[in-house]
Amino acid sequence: MQDKELYSQLLGVKEPWKVSDVNIDLAGLKVDIYIEWPKEVQAPCPECGKLYGIYDHRDVRKWRHLDTMQFQTILHCRIPRVECKEHGAKSIEVPWSEKQSRFTMLFERLAIDVLLACQNQTKARELLRLSWDEVHNIQERAVDRGLSRRKEEKVQYLGVDEKSFLKGHQYATITYDLGESKVLDVARDRKEETLTGLLGKMTDKQKASVDAVVIDMWEPYKASVDKNLPEADIVHDKFHIVKHLCEAVDKVRKMENRMLSKDGIDLLKGSKYLWLTNPCNWTDKQKESFKELKGQELKVGRAWTIKEMFSKLWEYTYEKSARNFFGKWHWWATHSRLKPMADVAKMIKRHLENILTYLKHRITNAVAEGLNSKIQQVKSAARGFRNFENYRIAILFFCGKLNMYPQESQ
Repeated sequence: MQDKELYSQLLGVKEPWKVSDVNIDLAGLKVDIYIEWPKEVQAPCPECGKLYGIYDHRDVRKWRHLDTMQFQTILHCRIPRVECKEHGAKSIEVPWSEKQSRFTMLFERLAIDVLLACQNQTKARELLRLSWDEVHNIQERAVDRGLSRRKEEKVQYLGVDEKSFLKGHQYATITYDLGESKVLDVARDRKEETLTGLLGKMTDKQKASVDAVVIDMWEPYKASVDKNLPEADIVHDKFHIVKHLCEAVDKVRKMENRMLSKDGIDLLKGSKYLWLTNPCNWTDKQKESFKELKGQELKVGRAWTIKEMFSKLWEYTYEKSARNFFGKWHWWATHSRLKPMADVAKMIKRHLENILTYLKHRITNAVAEGLNSKIQQVKSAARGFRNFENYRIAILFFCGKLNMYPQESQ
């Protein structure tokens, strides 16, 4: 009797619910708590709230609850059903758990906190003494709750990026709220219809709130944004542009290194990262090496200078001045007799209109790159994901900044 009263108070069980029995398994370190609704007490229909007598009971269900000391605690209950005149036979709601869940709401809150704190599903699973399926079930339910609660959140700046999912050029498209530094959603592949599907999940109010979208120069993404967010500016991510410029410099370095090697000159051997690293991040040794190479009149030196000079574009405030600068830079790059630099200059010119929009919004996908690092950590901790939906759930759980906790009954 004392055990029943104790656990009734600990669980916060309110009448007419009552704890009918408590079994403590000392050897198995488990506590089984049995809860029931008195047969003689009417119960509310979960749809309309009208009171009806108990019609029958479902089979016994179990819920994992917070541990009692070192004892795993399990709730048991045969949930009553009422036969509503309007809605038919319905199971009444239980105050300790959400529908279709095998855990109490308090345990789910704890599990979510442990997962977020560990940032590692393996460690969290061990601490919570759960199976992989149980961990995934909790994460999936948490993400579903979170997504349902963010329908009307405004998104001023939207980021779109791709992320490798599996080997063999299999990708995922990820959308980001750049202002809030969070992932909005994830879909498999990087086709136009992939992004269209993600944008289709946004409400009309959310779409209207988007001022600009940051994407790389991937045409399928641009086509989707043009169709689905026609009022939003497109901003080509400056870090992707810098990446193209760096790749062009590296092509020049490789070609020149091959030519010099034929003559037995290893001047450029081991210098790859010198030309690709931001000068602000050079070590003292790299600064010394660059100083030595600077006076050699190398082709890669000219390519590097062209690449570095382009960065001045981002400093302009007025579009007209930026256009004048780009015109001079473009002429220089295309007349440099360095084909990789000329090719990338022509590519940039084709996308210039959506590059200059950066001057208006001053946004990049740097947030996406930062979250991609976090996504990679999640992927590594889970030793990869073979199932794409599990991959999506994990990304949204750890990077979505969702309100994922179950709503406790009043």
